[in-house]
Amino acid sequence: MSDSPISCTVDLDAQGRQLGRLRVPRSTNTAGWASVYVPIVTVASGSGPTVLVLGGSHGDEYEGQVAALNLARELAPEQVSGRVTIIPCLSMEASAAGTRLWPSGANFNRSFPGSTDGPANEQLADFLTRELFPRADVVIDMHSGGRSTLFLPCSHMHVVENAGQRRQMLEGMLAWNTDWHYLYIDVAGTGLLPVEAERQGKVVVTTELGGGGHVTAATHRISQDGLANVLRWAGALEGEVETRDDAVILDGRDPANYLFAQESGVFEALVDPGEPVTAGQPLGRLHFLERPDREPETIEAPLAGVVAGIRAISTTAQGDSVIVLAQPIEADAIV
Repeated sequence: MSDSPISCTVDLDAQGRQLGRLRVPRSTNTAGWASVYVPIVTVASGSGPTVLVLGGSHGDEYEGQVAALNLARELAPEQVSGRVTIIPCLSMEASAAGTRLWPSGANFNRSFPGSTDGPANEQLADFLTRELFPRADVVIDMHSGGRSTLFLPCSHMHVVENAGQRRQMLEGMLAWNTDWHYLYIDVAGTGLLPVEAERQGKVVVTTELGGGGHVTAATHRISQDGLANVLRWAGALEGEVETRDDAVILDGRDPANYLFAQESGVFEALVDPGEPVTAGQPLGRLHFLERPDREPETIEAPLAGVVAGIRAISTTAQGDSVIVLAQPIEADAIV
């Protein structure tokens, strides 16, 4: 990769266990020549699939970062068939600051396919696009609602056009063994990491592992147990694959499921994630601190379904997402 400004201290094709880092060059107010260091771990043994495990695409989503850190520390070559490459946190400075976006304001998950001569986030995205994705058979990209959204802990997926790829992604999603699974669409622009990996034909497994600014022990267990089971399902980790048949798949592909604040105010949720709702049911209210005489604006369900996520930060700006709905769907309807 001669034209990339990013250097990698591990041999991405070597056997055994390696701990290294990606060096992303930059210039700052305190150092004309500076770097962002992104840790990377590879564990490889023999032949088998290559699985790329990614956390911390958004800095304030810690569930996946902790799961990836535990995996990176504990995984040994004798447990692996093939290769597991782990980047516990893609957005290091954002994670340290507890923010979704990079200090530059960049959204790393909107930086793909990236470029070699763009800002640091695009350079790192380019490295994944041209070096890590092509080597991978399965890409696991762990997200949660971060500070802003309390989401049902779930694995989720895009419904891609290629039938074989879609079938494998469905199997991988279900292998996380969460109570809920979710089919999502992109309602906020382009440049997503999973979309680039999907474009390259990879089996992509993604998650929304809770959120709301706190992480419970139960959510950590879901994150770590699910990650290990998907690795077993992929054939990269030893052990028996656990299955279940009582999980619910929610279909969020109707754009009407995504509700946004029409004004700025203070949001009051009237429902919780996992609750069934009917069309027209009040889901939340928007209050106006400067107008205590004004009645709050009620946000109603445009269609029946299940609450998948709610806004976790009460202070709400016009255009912020406040409610996400979805409708139950059978797995047979997806493949």
